[in-house]
Amino acid sequence: MKKMIPVLVALCLSAGYAEAQSDTTNNLNEVMVRENRLKLPFSKQNRNIWIIDNQQIKNLPSRSISELLSYVTGVDVRQRGPGGVQADISIDGGTFDQTLVLINGVKVSDPQTGHNMMNLPISVDDIDHIEVLRGSASRIYGTNALTGAINIVTKSVTKTGVSANVFTGSSFKKNDTGGTYANYGVRATGTLALKESSHLFSVGQEAGNGYRYNTAFNNQKFFYEGKVNVGKTDQLDITGGYVHNNFGANGYYSAPGDKDSEETVKTALAAIAYKTQLTSFWTLMPRLSYRNNVDDYLYIKQTPDKFHNHHVTQVLSAELNNSFQTGIGEFGLGLEARKEKINSTNLGKRNRDNIGIYGEYKFDLVKNLLINAGSYVNYNSDYGWQAFPGIDAGYTFYGNWKVFVNVGTGQRLPTFTDLYYKGPTNIGNDQLQPEKSRYAEGGIKYNSTHFVLNASLFKRRITNFIDWVKAQVTDPWQPKNFSELNTMGYTLSADYNTGALQSTTFNSLRFGVAYTHLNPKVKTTLADANISRYAVESLRNQLTGTVNADFLKVMTLTVTARYNERISYKDYTIMDARLSYKFKNSSIYADGSNLFDVNFIQAGAVPMPGVWATLGYKIAL
Repeated sequence: MKKMIPVLVALCLSAGYAEAQSDTTNNLNEVMVRENRLKLPFSKQNRNIWIIDNQQIKNLPSRSISELLSYVTGVDVRQRGPGGVQADISIDGGTFDQTLVLINGVKVSDPQTGHNMMNLPISVDDIDHIEVLRGSASRIYGTNALTGAINIVTKSVTKTGVSANVFTGSSFKKNDTGGTYANYGVRATGTLALKESSHLFSVGQEAGNGYRYNTAFNNQKFFYEGKVNVGKTDQLDITGGYVHNNFGANGYYSAPGDKDSEETVKTALAAIAYKTQLTSFWTLMPRLSYRNNVDDYLYIKQTPDKFHNHHVTQVLSAELNNSFQTGIGEFGLGLEARKEKINSTNLGKRNRDNIGIYGEYKFDLVKNLLINAGSYVNYNSDYGWQAFPGIDAGYTFYGNWKVFVNVGTGQRLPTFTDLYYKGPTNIGNDQLQPEKSRYAEGGIKYNSTHFVLNASLFKRRITNFIDWVKAQVTDPWQPKNFSELNTMGYTLSADYNTGALQSTTFNSLRFGVAYTHLNPKVKTTLADANISRYAVESLRNQLTGTVNADFLKVMTLTVTARYNERISYKDYTIMDARLSYKFKNSSIYADGSNLFDVNFIQAGAVPMPGVWATLGYKIAL
């Protein structure tokens, strides 16, 4: 903590983390958190939910979704390359397989491996806001939301137009051939707003020659979202996307032997949903979704026949969500079926089925009191029946203050890689059992027009914890079920927004700071688990900060700072900044990442880039 004191002082004086930044905090409080059945505005939530809204997305010096998430305290982003090339996401000390990722409520997590979780067909420019739900959330989202869920909500089309974002950047360092490490990106979005429908289509191309040996990347993204009004109350939603992501994977998974590795991940996503008002109190929302993922990994790209893994994963899901407005409160009921298949040169041909039945009840008939309770009952073809109940409650007092408590449970199914992988340094374990969690949290919140405060304390117990372990350094890694992983932690955050100012210099300002402390403890009786891969990588302390200033009516400056201390890695502090100048229909911006050229590692043995400068131009017509 001594090393953190000067960082904390500097952040409090000059920067802060905006728990959720928007034009005004009132807009934030009215953001509707889009759960599948019962929806509540942010201001009424009884759980630790963080919103990254469209104004923050616009101003933060980030090129990718994973970089955006790195500013959320409690979220651990372990990148193996910049710009979202490959990143693992975990929440509050969990592993990267324990967080569920969704796009507009559609689950996109990969049953092959969590390493592909962030291979998403949408760019930062497509996003309206991101909802980060911390804590076990199987009551709401079903399996694999063991430590939390991240729901990415795309923009709603309100007018017809086109927009583009072009940028280029470099570290100004030389590569092995005498060239300079650099990257570029081109993104374009078209929107069509009609009387009875709206449509969004976006394309993107990003590429670079890396930031060290064999880290070049090249990816393309396509995304479409359409909404069609049917009659006076019904709506049809159609979503489709594709991403092709190729990158050099030097040291990504089994350093140092994989310095010449290469990986290509191709992901296609499609979903169709229909919302109909059957009666004055009954809303029905069926949805079908399909995800196809191709992961092609070359251990040595010069000799592709050596340890060449090719995986094709398919996931088909069907949902039937219902909500009922009654005189005693609102009810949510639903069914979910999910089929997972994989055809792999390494993992073989596998499949499993999942069926979920879930119900929720929202009680708000007592003034200032809100209670949500429910359960998710799950059947898996490999592991049988399980039930995951949960409840949260909040009481509002003195207008803007709220005390809250929530208790939840969760489950994480082993991935196909956990179960069946065979390689020179990693061996799967088909005897693994699902992880289970119990979670309890309590805290206090304050929400007003200009000030947001949150303080919470949680405890989580994970039984059958899965970690890749070995008895000696020379042994291969193999996943085992630990006895328990117990984590206690707390979060403190404060955010102040001035709103519009009458000053001729500053038009608006926002200050804040947030801090998360985690204390994970592993309890195990395994005699052959002397060395752990993931249990010792958890965050212990995290401090994040952002300051945003609009000034001279045409300029915006954002400065951010992130302090991370993991159990097994050297702690580090990263500072980034963005300065933009606004024209009538366009803007020019300059980003500086890792301004002080800090040497740091987020995952494995992969050193992250040093200072990187980016220049970009946005236009909207």
